[in-house]
Amino acid sequence: MVFPPDGRRLVIYVVYDRRGGVDDYVVHALAGLRDRASRILVVVNGKLTASARQRLEPVSDEVLVRKNVGFDIWAHKEALEHVGAALADFDEVVLTNDTWFGPVRPYGPVFDRMDALDADFWGMTDHAREEPNPFTGEGVLAYHLQSFWIAVRRSMFTSERWASYWRALPAMPSYFDAVLKHETIFTETFVEAGFTSAVAYASDDYPTDHPALFNPTLLLDDGCPLVKRRPFFHWPPFLDRHAVIGAALMERIESYGYPPALILDNLARTVPPKVVNTNLAMLDVLPLSTVAATEDPSSLRVLVVLHATGVASATSLIERLAWFPSPVDVIVTVSDAALAPALEELLAAQGEHLGMSTVRVVASANGRDMSAFLIGCREELLSDRWDVFVKLHDRVPSHRGRTVSDYFRRYLRDNLLGSPAYIANLLALFVREPGLGAVFPPVIQTGYATTGEGWSWYRGMGQDVADRLGIRVPLDGITPLAPLGGMWIGRPRALRPYLSEKWTYHDFRDRSKELVPDLQRLLERLVSASAGEEGLHSRTVLDPEHASLTHLSMEYKIDQLAVNLPGYPIDQIQFLHRAGWMGTAGAVAFFRMYMKTNHNAVVKRLDPVMHPFGQGARAVLRSGRAAVAAGRAFVKGNRR
Repeated sequence: MVFPPDGRRLVIYVVYDRRGGVDDYVVHALAGLRDRASRILVVVNGKLTASARQRLEPVSDEVLVRKNVGFDIWAHKEALEHVGAALADFDEVVLTNDTWFGPVRPYGPVFDRMDALDADFWGMTDHAREEPNPFTGEGVLAYHLQSFWIAVRRSMFTSERWASYWRALPAMPSYFDAVLKHETIFTETFVEAGFTSAVAYASDDYPTDHPALFNPTLLLDDGCPLVKRRPFFHWPPFLDRHAVIGAALMERIESYGYPPALILDNLARTVPPKVVNTNLAMLDVLPLSTVAATEDPSSLRVLVVLHATGVASATSLIERLAWFPSPVDVIVTVSDAALAPALEELLAAQGEHLGMSTVRVVASANGRDMSAFLIGCREELLSDRWDVFVKLHDRVPSHRGRTVSDYFRRYLRDNLLGSPAYIANLLALFVREPGLGAVFPPVIQTGYATTGEGWSWYRGMGQDVADRLGIRVPLDGITPLAPLGGMWIGRPRALRPYLSEKWTYHDFRDRSKELVPDLQRLLERLVSASAGEEGLHSRTVLDPEHASLTHLSMEYKIDQLAVNLPGYPIDQIQFLHRAGWMGTAGAVAFFRMYMKTNHNAVVKRLDPVMHPFGQGARAVLRSGRAAVAAGRAFVKGNRR
């Protein structure tokens, strides 16, 4: 049927937010649909706060809150049941959800074009037939309209086949169930029942089977009003394999007038920070000798917090405070009161380059610069006096050789305070992006083996602390996007989750003998997640020298690591993940890796039996090693 000129359209829009909130991009999408819908019913999976409901009310006619089960498919089913017989009052129902950003291009032309088509149901985009099915590795993935936007007309939704489909809808406990038990069979089911389908942007017109993921810029250029969220949050190695460049897509979206802040705010809250940073290429290589930024950072109110452990080691950092484009306020924290007079003299020598300046003696050395920052400067960080803080320290890594320690110090200082022009370019990022929460250098590569082990033993406790602080941003799985080394520049707002806790110096005590991770280093690893909880994203920065060194060094190392592995990087990564941990490369480890790689089904069947046995064996080995170490210590003690 053709949508009549005076037709009535019902939009059922499903929302899920783990916090019970509603992001700005949802309100924006619904507001755009308002003049094309006779009724908008918003279905919320899970909880909804009172303030979020107030945000939805102006852009919807009704809000239905349900348990978060069955994904958006069962939400649509319950919504249809909720509307009941009144569904017959409409000529078309649009089943959609919050998995897209829009309108990037106007909705109107698409509705006008599709309204004129004689069809029983239509989708915004489709997916071509694929064999084998990429979700199962066998069989066929049938051609289908993508379920994030399917419009169904009266001729179909008043039919018995429609009613029986929803009555028989199976349970969908996982995402793959939603895909395999609904999305990939819906189109085929109703076409075989005699109904006619149509699609606004057909995959046949694009160079891939899945243009919504692989060709989003081409869709936009052709007038598609929507952009799927997935090109921004999908696994980076997969997007790299298909050259899906999130940064280029963002530029195209912005060129059509859609506010990028709506996207960044949502991604910061819902996606692991390193995935966002990678997919959107959020590494800025800033010039040292030229102010390239068009934004003037001199209006920013800047607070510098520097933790000093010595006068000589702090001198070069204090001297660089004169490089800021306008006077900054400075707090130098120390745990040794004897350092205060000399540090005060250094600050006084900076003259007009500083505003307020003080040396503050903190009560304990526990937690070093992080406790001095969060406890000793808590009142300043909670105030609204400053737009940006700069967190610095003069410590050097322990248990490292001289050249590694020297490079570590230079890496952090150069990539945050490299020159007057560099600092101006960095601060301009905060002027350009009000949603920018933190800026710091990427994980250091030279002299360190942090890659792959950035969480170390902090991951479990890190999740516990995040939960306690109300940080619901998904944490990065391997090495977190974090200012490892403890120096970064950010907005005080990005610290709100941290400052919700009244830390004590006792919290930062050394508990390594209790096998409890160091709280200072743990909190360093949660900086981006803390910012993300406030809807603020993070960027990384390098100067040209370190960018060149880092890129070429990593390129060479990756080349060496990949030489004996087949395929694209994604294939190599998946192979290694499948093989698992190699430990010390002993015979048992290699046998386990062989079995997981070539006979994984057998490993899965045996794992419930072997896992407890392995735990017991490892416990015995640990006890044995501890006894040997104690014996050696005893012997050494007797020799003294």
